[in-house]
Amino acid sequence: MLDDNKPAPLESPLLSDETGTIRHGFFTRKGGVSTGIYRGLNVGLGSNDAREAVLENRTRVAGWFAQPLERLATVHQIHSPDVVTVDETYDGRRDQADALVTRTPGLVLGVLAADCGPILFADADNGVIGAAHAGWKGALTGVLENTIEAMIALGAKRASIRACLGPSISKASYEVGPEFVARFLETDPDYARFFTPSKREGHSMFDLPALTLMRLERAGVEAQSLGICTYPDDERFFSYRRTTHAGEPDYGRQISAIAITG
Repeated sequence: MLDDNKPAPLESPLLSDETGTIRHGFFTRKGGVSTGIYRGLNVGLGSNDAREAVLENRTRVAGWFAQPLERLATVHQIHSPDVVTVDETYDGRRDQADALVTRTPGLVLGVLAADCGPILFADADNGVIGAAHAGWKGALTGVLENTIEAMIALGAKRASIRACLGPSISKASYEVGPEFVARFLETDPDYARFFTPSKREGHSMFDLPALTLMRLERAGVEAQSLGICTYPDDERFFSYRRTTHAGEPDYGRQISAIAITG
């Protein structure tokens, strides 16, 4: 039976705009029509879920912003540092990138995740927003900094930008091997602080949210995290790693989205 409840996204006080011109939400599984392993609000066009269900779910997300599906802008995410700027000419094309920025009212910027970090950005003073998908590779190679620079190119001011990291995998659930750790330490030995030895010899627990917040703060923007881990909470969130450990054939994706409403 299809779930006809309405989406109920999480919100961040840091991104709340007193003027009401910017709206945002970190959407959960609640309020979707997908069933089975995709139960709920699966918006992943790359999943093997029924396409009509995914499109209905995406329509519900856009509707939460009082916009039609055609105004929901997303990209084909590839774990890159690349950012796309969209405007009133947006035609639904999903470029290969991992972040979007705009100053166009009525466009809903969305990024998908299932453990990776969804980050929403807002400069309410200057009317510029952004959304980024940052797994370890995107965070390490600059997708956060590039999103900020793309916002500045549209008229945002660094000191006015606020950013929030939504639900993503936490240190307690993210075990990695020695080759993974070595990659980070080759980039910056100081990154050792994001790793703690795990119970398995030679393995470590990786704090992706802490890395994300550090990169945002070093980039000069005020940032916060919702502090919610996707891995243990299968009622509210999809998780790639949980799916892998359970031996399931596929997984859904939740969306985090932001729009200038007026």
